[in-house]
Parts: sequence; structure tokens; C-alpha cells
Amino acid sequence: MTVIATASNPRFSVSRVDIDRGGPTYTKDTLRDLHALNPDSELYFITGADALTSILSWQDWEDLFAMARFIGVSRPGYDLGREHLAQVLDGLPDDVLTLVEVPALAISSTDCRRRAAEHRPLWYLMPDGVVQYVSKRRLYSKPGDQT
Repeated sequence: MTVIATASNPRFSVSRVDIDRGGPTYTKDTLRDLHALNPDSELYFITGADALTSILSWQDWEDLFAMARFIGVSRPGYDLGREHLAQVLDGLPDDVLTLVEVPALAISSTDCRRRAAEHRPLWYLMPDGVVQYVSKRRLYSKPGDQT
């Protein structure tokens, strides 16, 4: 689906490092492999504010910030304010995380999967090619659901 979603933008490419590695995948493994493929490139790990709240529980989280620049972006319903993220920010070294407020639509992958399972429209929530892919393959439908 990522290939389909990015196909119309030549500035994007999709990596298979996590798929080709097999087994459990952790952020540290992905960053290590991407760096090995592109040793002269600077890596950026961009994630939503909701994921930031759990970053201190990620495997070997202390090592991650030497492997990439971390960017936390606002998401609807998640406050990027210091008081909301104090526990996370207080546990991190200085200047390893940049917080960015971005105008965003209230779209979440969890909601999209739920909508697909309920046979509700997905148009305008994701690229048209992805909507068609999900619909054709009946992704996220309940077993035995023929609707």
C-alpha cells in the first residue's frame, strides 16, 4: 500500500528493509539498515505526537537519537505542549527531538481500518489507489464477511 500511496510523487521511494529482514522489527534495526544503505545521508525519523508518549519504552531507545534526527509532529487530539510530554522530554537528552506543529486533518490509520471493516467510505482519507487496493482485497474485513 505504501508503494501505491507514493507512486505519483517521484520524491518518495519505499524501502523494503523491514520486509526483507524478516522476524521482529524494531526502529533501531530499521535505522541501522537504512544508514548502511545510505551512509552519507542524514536520517530523519518523523512520528506523531501520539507515538512520542511511548518512545521511552522502545527497544534500546537511548541509541536511537544517535542514529537519526527525531521530529515529533502534532496530531489532532494530542497536545505537543511541554506539560503533556513532560515525562518523555525529561527522559531525553537535550536537543534530540524537534517538535513541530503542522496543520493536519483528523485522519488516523486506526480509524481507516475501522471504517474499512464497517464497509464505510474511505475516499479522501487516503490516496485513491490505496482505497481501491483495500476494497479489492477486502482488507480489514471480518472473516466470512461477504458484504
